[in-house]
Amino acid sequence: MNKPFFLVFFFILPFINLFAQEEGEGELPPTAVDTLAQQLEGQGVVIQEVTYVKEKTNPLAPSKAAFYSAVLPGLGQLYNKRGAWWKIPAIYGGLATGVGLYTFNNDEFQRARDAFKRRQAGFTDDEFFDVNGDGEGPDQSLESLQNVQENIQRTRDLWLVLTLVWYSLNIIEANVTAHLAQYNVSTQLSFDFQPYLELNPITNDPNYGMALVFKF
Repeated sequence: MNKPFFLVFFFILPFINLFAQEEGEGELPPTAVDTLAQQLEGQGVVIQEVTYVKEKTNPLAPSKAAFYSAVLPGLGQLYNKRGAWWKIPAIYGGLATGVGLYTFNNDEFQRARDAFKRRQAGFTDDEFFDVNGDGEGPDQSLESLQNVQENIQRTRDLWLVLTLVWYSLNIIEANVTAHLAQYNVSTQLSFDFQPYLELNPITNDPNYGMALVFKF
């Protein structure tokens, strides 16, 4: 026999035995399992076989859903296919409301700003100078125009922030929904008593008993 081959074989032999012991540890021979199952059935114990099905998951789904909703609001919800029929109208309804109110307040701000600038330049032909049309203006002073302008500006900026928050929530919702879809959550919650078989690590004898099993 080749000497290097003999040395390699002699070196890995303990590891082969160790792996064989680890794989066989805690497992009952098929005949012992069948015998023990027959004994339990003879004692009136019902052995129930439980099968677990592991669904395939896509780890990139949450990132895709968030990206789609960032590019086009509602597209991530359509990708997730969970409640998209009511989420998409809610998303666009909120965005339309925010954009509409921001646009309205921005137009009012520009009107007040233009009148304020002309009043500062000494003109008296702005729309707020003689609102009543009695020729006894100004009906709104320069200080009043400044206050109106600042109030409308704050309202406009608030609606801009709320619109951006709603847009961000659209992205977050798509990402979270895609994350939750990775978990196989059952709608039926129950618990049951089931027998269990295990190998005693000291005496190498089979032990059996009852287990309380919760199903989510």
